[in-house]
Amino acid sequence: MKKKLSRSGSGWALFMPKTLLELIDVNPETDMLEVKVENNTVKITKADVTKDK
Repeated sequence: MKKKLSRSGSGWALFMPKTLLELIDVNPETDMLEVKVENNTVKITKADVTKDK
């Protein structure tokens, strides 16, 4: 899947379709995402909130 970034205020946003969020079991109203950069690759995963406690 190829996505284009969109202007959002003074930054850029990546809009994710509902289907993609469902595939990674993310509710955008309640869940947090974890973003990592590894070897020039951005990895976005559902955050494990138990790690923060």
